[in-house]
Amino acid sequence: MNAPFSLAAARFDRRRFLISTGAAAVAMGTAACSSDSSDLTRLGSRRVEPTSPLVEQAERARRFAGARTTTLNLRADARDVDLGGAQVRTWAYGDAVPGEVVRVQRGDVLRARVENKLPQPTTIHWHGLELRNDMDGVPGLTQEAIPTGSAMDYEFVAATAGTHWFHSHVGAQRDRGLYAPLIVEDPADGADYDDELVVVLDDWLDGISSDPDEVLRSVRDSGMGRAGGHGGMMGSDFPTSDLIGPAGEVDYPHMLANGRTADAPHTVRARAGQRLRLRIINAAADTAFRVGVPGTPLRITHTDGFPVEPMVADSLLLGMGERVDAIVTVPEASTPVVALAEGRGSHAAVVLRVGTTSSAVDTTAAAARLAGSGVAGSLDLVASERVRIDPGEPDVTHDLVLSGPDRRGNWLINDQTYDPDEGLPVRTGQRVRLRLRNASMMFHPVHLHGHTVQVRGRDGGGPRKDTVLLLPHQELEVEFDAVNPGQWLTHCHNLYHGETGMKTVLSYLD
Repeated sequence: MNAPFSLAAARFDRRRFLISTGAAAVAMGTAACSSDSSDLTRLGSRRVEPTSPLVEQAERARRFAGARTTTLNLRADARDVDLGGAQVRTWAYGDAVPGEVVRVQRGDVLRARVENKLPQPTTIHWHGLELRNDMDGVPGLTQEAIPTGSAMDYEFVAATAGTHWFHSHVGAQRDRGLYAPLIVEDPADGADYDDELVVVLDDWLDGISSDPDEVLRSVRDSGMGRAGGHGGMMGSDFPTSDLIGPAGEVDYPHMLANGRTADAPHTVRARAGQRLRLRIINAAADTAFRVGVPGTPLRITHTDGFPVEPMVADSLLLGMGERVDAIVTVPEASTPVVALAEGRGSHAAVVLRVGTTSSAVDTTAAAARLAGSGVAGSLDLVASERVRIDPGEPDVTHDLVLSGPDRRGNWLINDQTYDPDEGLPVRTGQRVRLRLRNASMMFHPVHLHGHTVQVRGRDGGGPRKDTVLLLPHQELEVEFDAVNPGQWLTHCHNLYHGETGMKTVLSYLD
């Protein structure tokens, strides 16, 4: 098994990509599972369903006497939203994109009523939380989608502290504005910073040149083609990065930070010398971001909500669905937090306004500076000892080989597209090892619902995460303990890869 990929040494060969993608258009199904134990299995009546008493039992174990209840009302509706000069009609929770930050304390019960005023059914997935299975928000697997004009009450213990978020898990809805941050606060935090700022990153086209449903149809029809802003084809002209290879398939006219373009960025007041905790969420559908404050080092403290051994870096690469927390010391002059859309030649920014000056901050020049700085990857981090899952011999091992697209434009896991009735069998109490292999020439952020994994690094140490950025031809091992019964989606968090088949189910059996 190869060691985790280090971004410091990453270089991508575009010629090799073009040759390989040409071959992929001819050859189908070459990536196969290497272990009989990880074959996708027809599960039938042996599954622990979301309505099982075992799910309720696991939820009761998370609750404690005297826990607070936080009530949340969410209305999913069509809205006119200002992205910073660009007025769009989109779908959102409330009057802005992203939705308002939701904050709870670790151990609180979150009770959220979701009212659906959209023209389509919808759900909410609570990304990053180890919650009860019937509240996970996956239509056809853990619940029926909420019909238009109806409502649903979600209720669960927010047991996993950290920077999380929630979003629709129906079709291409996440590529509109149906997402918001969810911060589960840890009472032990706060000693090493003065204030915090949530930064949500996104790629955007809805209401500009197309809509996500049109793009999804184009991607499904495209095979190896790239979907343009009008759903048009751009052949094999993929944007490419020397860190991640082909950098995306959808042509986005805007990159956003906190719902604003770089031409009219979200601006916050800050004090020189202030220690600011940045909580950064990549909510994009198809874009990895390189994030940093040019000229000011990041002190990285968490990834996907879990503490890491602090690491100083100029910038960090985030795949879709990943989160990172980093502390920066605000410099003397106003400066931007820059998010480079990796390989795409565009960026988003949030401006930290210092002092009383109102002069504009040149985010384009800042983006150019950041592009020339060092970059770390989340797999370069090491989990803090107090949250590390100790290594052990697995009771079950599953191989997940990610490949595609095939001739029909599908993205695959173990040569198969998603079937909610098939999955990777586990039993409660088992130590589970996943051997991930990316047999494609595109990167895939692999997200496991309802669980977090321990990444096995060069010396056995790596970060603890729920979303792992798997680069082209990378192999990686992760482990976790199966202690949250139910049916759990595991998928690529590139929305268009997931919606064209790159999903499977981690399936608990009786």
